[in-house]
Amino acid sequence: MKKSISIPVLLFCCLAFAFPAFAHFGMVIPSDSVIMQGDSRTVTLKLSFSHPFEGIGMDLKRPHRFSVLAGGRRADLKDRLKAIKLMDHSAWEAKFDIKRPGVYQFYMEPQPYFESAEDRFIIHYTKTVVAAFGDDDRWDAAAGLKTEIVPLSRPFALYAGNVFQGMVQLDGKPVPHARVEVEFYNRTGNAKAPNDLMIAQTVKADARGVFTYAPPRAGWWGFAALSRADFTLDREGIPKEVELGAVLWVEFHDWIE
Repeated sequence: MKKSISIPVLLFCCLAFAFPAFAHFGMVIPSDSVIMQGDSRTVTLKLSFSHPFEGIGMDLKRPHRFSVLAGGRRADLKDRLKAIKLMDHSAWEAKFDIKRPGVYQFYMEPQPYFESAEDRFIIHYTKTVVAAFGDDDRWDAAAGLKTEIVPLSRPFALYAGNVFQGMVQLDGKPVPHARVEVEFYNRTGNAKAPNDLMIAQTVKADARGVFTYAPPRAGWWGFAALSRADFTLDREGIPKEVELGAVLWVEFHDWIE
């Protein structure tokens, strides 16, 4: 006897295969990742939440925290944030004047974002690193976030094709075999993926939480390591799971002859 398939089930299956699951990325993109003598000392940082390859934005509420860490000192930059539009959605911008040599880690903790398609909240702890005036000390220092990627390769002054390594941490401890999504910030929209599976690349960390990736072209690349939080958040009286993302944005450059 043949078993019939209900129309709702059939429709769900069709939709599941028709639409790819795009990766979410918190974004902190500076106007430059390396400041040298003669360059502008003002760094403009744009904060957003998006699918960076497709250029599909989502609204980013005013972040819970936005700070910079340099030379072991932290400074709160939240008061510098100004509302802007990026990818047709709410985003934020801040300017920061670099006055002395150093390695500057800019990081954001957003407000929880509820993703109805996944029935969970998303919190992406997002950071990027800017080097100023030739100083490249302490680029491998952890920022002390709930979850983060600690770079094992210098996260600036890199060529496209250079191997990049990072260690995924959660509560200050390595995350063995963490799943890391990698995506190119397709700012101009000119890059085309041969198929949907190549929009976001995926690598796994080893038993020490260390992952390796070599970006094939110049530009900004995001690395996002996802973990499940050990807590839930309330949504209309119902507890929902929380996805924690450790996101790091790194710029790679063309080889010039």
